[in-house]
Amino acid sequence: MALFEALRVALMAIRSHKLRSGLTLTGMVIGVFAIIVSITGVKVIDVYFKDTIQFLGASTFTITRFPSVNFGPLDPSIRNRPPITYEQVERLERSLSLPATISPVEDFRLGRVTYRGEQTDPNIILLGTDEDFLDNFSWELSEGRFITEMDVLYGRPVAVLGNDVTEELFANETPIGKTVRFDGHRYEVIGVLKRKGNFLGFSLDNRIYTPITRGFTLYGQSNRNIASSSVRAVNARQFMAVREEVIGKFRTVRKVPPGKDNNFELSTNDTMQSAFEAFTGTLTLGGAVIGFIALIAAGVGIMNIMLVSVTERTREIGVRKSVGAKRRDIMRQFLIEAFVLCQIGGLVGILLGLVVGNIVALYFDIRAAFPWGWAIAAVAVVSAISLLFGGYPAFKAARLDPIESLRYE
Repeated sequence: MALFEALRVALMAIRSHKLRSGLTLTGMVIGVFAIIVSITGVKVIDVYFKDTIQFLGASTFTITRFPSVNFGPLDPSIRNRPPITYEQVERLERSLSLPATISPVEDFRLGRVTYRGEQTDPNIILLGTDEDFLDNFSWELSEGRFITEMDVLYGRPVAVLGNDVTEELFANETPIGKTVRFDGHRYEVIGVLKRKGNFLGFSLDNRIYTPITRGFTLYGQSNRNIASSSVRAVNARQFMAVREEVIGKFRTVRKVPPGKDNNFELSTNDTMQSAFEAFTGTLTLGGAVIGFIALIAAGVGIMNIMLVSVTERTREIGVRKSVGAKRRDIMRQFLIEAFVLCQIGGLVGILLGLVVGNIVALYFDIRAAFPWGWAIAAVAVVSAISLLFGGYPAFKAARLDPIESLRYE
């Protein structure tokens, strides 16, 4: 029997038992879908994370109390670390011998910004920082100026607005020089930041920045934990030297005994990306394992349906053998049927997995992803399953005695 003819017969056999074939395909679809949807979703988020995490420059790292990226509960030794205070950050900066700038960032309040009769949603974050913020965090001004050293020294009531705040309050006029209110306090607008976009669904433009000392004046707690402090090596070639000096000097500032682990974290783009990749790798492995188990179950279902098919078509097999069909022809026919059944289920699973997986991309408004390698691997796996679980029914069909087959009712 020619290959094309065998393929046509296989499709006819599948169409003649639509419900049975559909139920058999469901297991294969679910298995491939589980693999592709998890891999696609993770790949979309991973691409997005790599594109957006570059908010730290190549010569910049951050100091935080806890790990910047963490999945799961914190160890008690980490959870009980003492706060990183503003006074400690200042002492660290004064103690450095290598040229570097340190910019602390602390979130003081969540609320709404008002201007005359206009107001924003109550989701604006008031952040306190200093004059080095722009360079250390790779932000740019749209207009006006940023906070200066004198603003920080005297705790002046000035503010730099994020792009979302500006668009909501100052659609038809410049905000520079205007007075806005936040949480009942007045701020003179001195600058506007360029749009930064979203990160994992959270806007980076719904913020206003004021001198960190102004935040302490209004909200107290100068010994509160500073959310993060960015350190930038002025000379990129001295990055590692600056990093090592910061570790040594900050251990002294925070009175860490010799031989003890640091009670603070240093993070770069690479360390945060590595932590995220470890997490996404676990998700990928989990999805692949679940999908593989589902595929094995689907393979058992295919073997069962093929055995039923062999029994139902015993007389047909006898007729074919009586007119000259050889064992290899019969075996090839049933293997092709199993192969076609698996491939249809695999392709449907891949398509559904890609569509559902890329819903993540639509939600976060980022570019879609297609895991070519995993899609090819899924096709290869379902092909192997078709041969493995379709092999025994095909062998059984090929071994049937033609005389007994013709007598079968």
